[in-house]
Amino acid sequence: MALADHVKSGFANLQQNCFHQHTIHVGHRFLITGGAGFIGSHTALGLMEQGHSLVILDNFDNSSPDALLRVEQLANGSGSLELVEGDVRDADAMERAFQSNGPIDGVIHFAGLKAVGESVRDPLRYWDVNVNGSRVLAAAMERHGCKTLVFSSTSTVYGEPEIFPLREQTPTAPIHPYAQTKLAVEQMLSALGRNGAWRIASLRYFNPVGAHPSGRIGEDPLGIPNNLFPFITQVAAGRRDQLQIFGNDYPTPDGTGIRDYLHVMDLAEAHGMTLDHLLKQAGPTTLTLNIGTGHGLSVLEVVHGFERATGITIPYKVVPRRPGDVPKLEACPLKAKDTLGWTATRTLDDMCRDGWAWQQANPMGYRGE
Repeated sequence: MALADHVKSGFANLQQNCFHQHTIHVGHRFLITGGAGFIGSHTALGLMEQGHSLVILDNFDNSSPDALLRVEQLANGSGSLELVEGDVRDADAMERAFQSNGPIDGVIHFAGLKAVGESVRDPLRYWDVNVNGSRVLAAAMERHGCKTLVFSSTSTVYGEPEIFPLREQTPTAPIHPYAQTKLAVEQMLSALGRNGAWRIASLRYFNPVGAHPSGRIGEDPLGIPNNLFPFITQVAAGRRDQLQIFGNDYPTPDGTGIRDYLHVMDLAEAHGMTLDHLLKQAGPTTLTLNIGTGHGLSVLEVVHGFERATGITIPYKVVPRRPGDVPKLEACPLKAKDTLGWTATRTLDDMCRDGWAWQQANPMGYRGE
């Protein structure tokens, strides 16, 4: 389905090339599941700017087709994008994605559910979407002889570790269904990697925030945000009265949880560089990488950083902890640097500036148009 047929809009043409150039050989064709989402749309833009053809599979359960239309416009004629609307668990939709206009050279798998609290309340749904959806994808890849895959995993597979920073060999001990399902998919993919010529990377990334510097694409959660940063920007924009901080009694310096926040543009670049690395491997490859900055920040540090960057005071209220939240997560990103040559380069100021630019330009998100 042509994207222009799916959504009509009168956006002005924009040309932005804000990604650092890490070149994959031009002319590849990639499938991105969940490509209209926050991370998926930024990754899609980076790959299109490198001249690649993309097939996006998305059901728009927590995303908007407007994001893809804007991606096309920001790419300004580079690459191409084709949309297959459907659920990752739907074998027929998956088959349409693989049969569209030529063979698929590699897949980035974002599609899935990702709210920790929701996973505690509705674990069966998480096991269905995240694990069964990944199984449907892997089966389609095997049928079509496409065995290069980058999987969107999570740092929460480490559970409640006591030694930091977290390295890839740190024992996994997920404590909620979201993390449990992500680890289950990693294990399924590792089994595939031991049983054929697969090239697989699981990226355990930490907390992506910010937005594309153009302000045209960004994070647009439905309902009350589950993540800190869109909650902050919605309060700054007047959409919400105050920020809720979930707990200030953690064993951290200021009592609030610590996370390793990284700019979504850095994370998008990591996906492109991982695909590049996998495609260069002559034999079977199974790789696990932490994607983070290596520097954790508390919730209050992020709030105060946003206030410094924007001059806007963020009112907040401390409420009880959420089920499944842990005190601290902080990456050791050295393996990603050694393997891919990737390092996060953008600062907290960059994250705050770009995230606020997105919110200001789109007060109601994509649905405001």
